[in-house]
Amino acid sequence: MARRFTGGRLVIASHNPGKLKEIADLLAPYSVVCVGAAELHLPEPDESGATFQANAELKALAAAQAAKLPALSDDSGLVVDALGGAPGVYSARWAGPKKDFAMAMQRVERQLGHDADRKAHFVAVLSLAWPDGHVDSFEGRVQGRLVWPPRGNRGFGYDPMFLPDGRSQTFGEMDPQGKHLISHRAVAFRRLVEACFAA
Repeated sequence: MARRFTGGRLVIASHNPGKLKEIADLLAPYSVVCVGAAELHLPEPDESGATFQANAELKALAAAQAAKLPALSDDSGLVVDALGGAPGVYSARWAGPKKDFAMAMQRVERQLGHDADRKAHFVAVLSLAWPDGHVDSFEGRVQGRLVWPPRGNRGFGYDPMFLPDGRSQTFGEMDPQGKHLISHRAVAFRRLVEACFAA
């Protein structure tokens, strides 16, 4: 049974100001006061988990225990069938220290080569942790296929090369509201809210 969040301060275990704002906006209707990990000078833990869930839980628990407050974290990435699930949990690392996702997308395309199987999916796991070590996790997925060359300059990461099933626009071409209706993070977020935040 998921633990309910009853209001107050919630640490967003991310040093990314864009992600902090997005999550704070989504949680605004639920009496949540979001505070970023950077604002609390919390270190970024090593993402040493072998799965998205392990990494999300590791980050959320580290922030909750350091701040002595509930904490929310996410881990997400692109999973390409023909590459054995890569880049997977290493999606961000494929972009290198400069977060060069144009380079990362080129690497995906290069490794795919002439493989006709371009099926892929995005995964997001949101973990809500408490200082006592309790944690609840929620996963969202969206299926699609990869296109080349990349299309669009919206979104971030691998969005310009990912075409969701049943759509004519890549995530990189969609307006943010349209993407948010169907994205992997949106699916995970709906599950989180229903279990832990909804009145």
